[in-house]
Amino acid sequence: MPPQEQGIQGPPIAQWSAYTRLWVFLRPYGQRLILVLVVSLFSTALGLVQPYISKLLIDEALLKRNMDALIWIASLMVFVTILGFALNILASYRYVQISAAMLFDMRVALFRHLQTLSPRFYAKFRLGDLMSRLNGDISEVQRVSADSLLSVLSNVIFFIGSVGMMLWLNWRLFLVSVALVPLCLMIFIHYQRKLTATAKTMRERSADVGSFVVDTIMGIRVVVSLAAKEHEARRFRTRNDAFVSTMLRMQVDSFMTGALPGTILTGATAAVFLYGGWMIIHDRMTIGTLVAFMAYHSRLLSPLQTLMSMTSGLASARVALGRIFEMFDTPAEVQEAAHPIPLQSVQKSVRFENVFLQYDRDHVLRDVTLEIPQGSFCAVLGPSGVGKSTLADLMVRYIDADQGRILVDGHNIRDIALTDLRREMILVDQLPYIFNDTIAGNITFGLPDTPRSAIEAAAQAAGLEELIQRLPQGYDTQTGERGMALSAGERQRIALARALLRRPSVLILDEPTSALDAQTEKLVANSLRKTLPNCTLIVITHKPALAALADAIITIEGGQVRMSQNEKLISHV
Repeated sequence: MPPQEQGIQGPPIAQWSAYTRLWVFLRPYGQRLILVLVVSLFSTALGLVQPYISKLLIDEALLKRNMDALIWIASLMVFVTILGFALNILASYRYVQISAAMLFDMRVALFRHLQTLSPRFYAKFRLGDLMSRLNGDISEVQRVSADSLLSVLSNVIFFIGSVGMMLWLNWRLFLVSVALVPLCLMIFIHYQRKLTATAKTMRERSADVGSFVVDTIMGIRVVVSLAAKEHEARRFRTRNDAFVSTMLRMQVDSFMTGALPGTILTGATAAVFLYGGWMIIHDRMTIGTLVAFMAYHSRLLSPLQTLMSMTSGLASARVALGRIFEMFDTPAEVQEAAHPIPLQSVQKSVRFENVFLQYDRDHVLRDVTLEIPQGSFCAVLGPSGVGKSTLADLMVRYIDADQGRILVDGHNIRDIALTDLRREMILVDQLPYIFNDTIAGNITFGLPDTPRSAIEAAAQAAGLEELIQRLPQGYDTQTGERGMALSAGERQRIALARALLRRPSVLILDEPTSALDAQTEKLVANSLRKTLPNCTLIVITHKPALAALADAIITIEGGQVRMSQNEKLISHV
């Protein structure tokens, strides 16, 4: 089995490079983001003007007792404040709008990628973890991007501007104000590394809880029937305790990352007061300059403390991004050809040539060579686990053979466009999935504009007519979650009607009548041939009565194929 099908493997998710991979999703919004950044830059610049206006207010208006200057400067202060507020609102609103659209693109891209992965991937991967990545992780990235990333940019710009203004006002006082910054950065980096590791663990513990809940709900009938409620509650508590413990550890790391450096930085404020006061006393600096410097100094500490406090969110988002990109990095086992061949319909045959397939170390199929002519009715027989369903999966390319090839009308199946192949060759599983929708909605899934007459014809051919007549709401009856409001046989017939509606060239049915009685089974089998007279029917079954209706019988045993005597089918091992 390929490594990617065994679960997601990868290096520790602790690299800032996860953010660089967002570029592919940012690129379509590049111009709009640049405009937002320009507006944010102007807003930040206006914020940098405010302390200097305070200097002018004290030195040029108050100390000089100049009323005209006081009115002019006060008016300027009001104007700058209102304009900065308006620009900040505009930048924030547009940024959240763009980030939401970008992350929706990411969610859709991941959703589409997940649809390319084979059933073998989903057989190994935990559903709760998958949902955690698709929903929880992307939601976390969206939350942080909406709340933090624009704020990070604004604070960085403000920090640089504040440093420049402080150097211009008094470079000696600036050196005093930043003396403790190196120590703060060392503490910050230390706890930031711890925080990243803890954030990764917390996302994993959250996925454990989600997987457990999904698994228990899916098996709720077993839990209830075996009176295992307390057992499940204990298992849930164990997972929840692990999550809470990690969350508390992350809370401590987050507090230490932001609060400890911030506390140390406040010591610099006292030093600025002492040295600045000394300079004023000795007439080396004006009061207005010290007031402006202190305003920039306080605003210098504010961006630093804000950036430090954001570390928790940024670390969590970085871990979430890493988990998302791990999914993107899981390659699809079935790859479409670079230049696929279109397929209008199957006209001649489906042929296996020396096909080998193995799971782990055991061969499921060995050197299978057979040809199924178009329009024939073939039954596939054999004990459980010998590869009957695998044969069907190969024909619709849920998986690919390890050796050999499968030809459709003489074309290698790997060269045919996947959309065309799966439109013309449809597989109905033994346990079909029914969506929480109406009966009509399930039959027309993917074809919402289908006329009611076509729905009724497909339902009648699948043996649903009697059920529909019994139901007060008919085709508008809700099927319930996973179709559980219906019986197993009714779910099978809805899935069959869904396939018949598409009128494929090849219809593959995996135990299509396992939940039907003999009379209904015969009715459905005869109806299939009548509804799709030119369609190839391949039926995987354990029922001799259904196999007796077939033109030919393919038997799989020990990975090899043998057949009943029939001129329409040629098979050898």
